[in-house]
Amino acid sequence: MVTSVNRDDLADGGAAHFAATARAIKDLVPATRVEVLVPDFQGDHDAVRTVVESPIDILNHNLETVPRLYKRVRPGARYARSLDLLAAARRIRPACLTKAGLMLGLGESREELNRVFGDLRAVDCDILTLGQYLRPSKDHLPVERYVTPEEFGSFKDEALAIGFRHVESGPLVRSSYHAWAHVPEETREK
Repeated sequence: MVTSVNRDDLADGGAAHFAATARAIKDLVPATRVEVLVPDFQGDHDAVRTVVESPIDILNHNLETVPRLYKRVRPGARYARSLDLLAAARRIRPACLTKAGLMLGLGESREELNRVFGDLRAVDCDILTLGQYLRPSKDHLPVERYVTPEEFGSFKDEALAIGFRHVESGPLVRSSYHAWAHVPEETREK
């Protein structure tokens, strides 16, 4: 997985760097599956196009939380803009897989999560990761609750039932968790 800090200091948000990195990886090891975890590029569809038209296999953009919590959890981000990025990627290159992730335990409800799952499927998102939010320091948001392994299992079942191709769901899941298993070889874009 290729990721970076937000590059809002660059006109394209770092899109050209993601694309160049994907090309370099594929030039060195053509069979490597390349997943990029990108920022929202401030809604710039040209930046999305630059990345999606590069030789990536999966475009990942994490929503992180439910819309109600965005101002508190992701103050510079916009839920609708993140969904639009995933939808744009699908329109630009329909066969490119898309992926999103959420952190649980920030105060979201089950109903809110189910709406987010539905929103992601409405933009044809293929892969979903669900993990427990863990407070990195006392300066970060507190954990509202710890989600049980059974609840993570239930969320996985619900997400798969509405059409996600693959779901990783558990307390220690992060975007890259078992990434090699998210796309079985026989379902990869040729």
